[in-house]
Amino acid sequence: MSNLAAAGTFALGPRHVKRLGYGAMQLAGPHVFGPPRDPDAARAVLREAIAQGINHIDTSDFYGPHITNQLIREALPSYPDDLVIVTKIGAVRGADASWLPAFSAADLAQAVEDNRKNLGLDVLEVVNLRIMFGMGPTEGSIEAPLTALAELQSRGLVRHIGLSNATAAQVAEGRKLVPIVCVQNQYNLAHREDDALIDELAQAGIAYVPFFPLGGFSPLQSSALSEVASRLGATPMQVALAWLLRRSPNLLLIPGTSSVAHLQENLLAADLMLSDEDMTVLNGIAAAK
Repeated sequence: MSNLAAAGTFALGPRHVKRLGYGAMQLAGPHVFGPPRDPDAARAVLREAIAQGINHIDTSDFYGPHITNQLIREALPSYPDDLVIVTKIGAVRGADASWLPAFSAADLAQAVEDNRKNLGLDVLEVVNLRIMFGMGPTEGSIEAPLTALAELQSRGLVRHIGLSNATAAQVAEGRKLVPIVCVQNQYNLAHREDDALIDELAQAGIAYVPFFPLGGFSPLQSSALSEVASRLGATPMQVALAWLLRRSPNLLLIPGTSSVAHLQENLLAADLMLSDEDMTVLNGIAAAK
């Protein structure tokens, strides 16, 4: 078993979670749509995550849709007291598996209700507003949807609010409107556009949750990463995760997998020690893009 305590903890709202968590997106079918090929295997991954000491699961009711949250509820009929489940709203899925914006107050209220129902929770601990002005972070005011989400928070349906797929300007706007407890954006060894934002959030005690730690659906191919991994007797994913853990103490990781063996392998990143020389080599990957 990996020693998750080695990676430390960080505040997610008032709760401290271990910095290596689990992202449930891959539990749905291909393209995050429909049921998985093996629902029993998906439930086994969730149970193993808890057995390994993970206390932060990232999900959304638009994974599937509904499938991932239903699997979480089925696999974990009794949630551990220290488990923090973070979900996202702001999108729906089309019949063709497309991702569609769903920003109106009615859309957001329905999404919160769907997440509550399928997760079996009266109150959602953290809800990230997924900003869907474009597939990547795209400028535009988020005052209207964030105000609608804050209204749901005032009704006791949501405890804490985060942002996903956000620009630095949108994070600044959001922080003026409501307390923001986390920001979830794409960030990894090769995609480091959020470096300054991460440092700013760290100073404010706000968590940053990177997704696609190895480049997403097109895995990062880097001879430098492969060489460091080979020297350490580790996988490229383990090194990429270890780099994120060392990059800043406010980074909370949510690597996803539908395999118990891969989950266990990812968690060993908590024990991987990168030297200053390793960090220099890895930090050069973004510059070499």
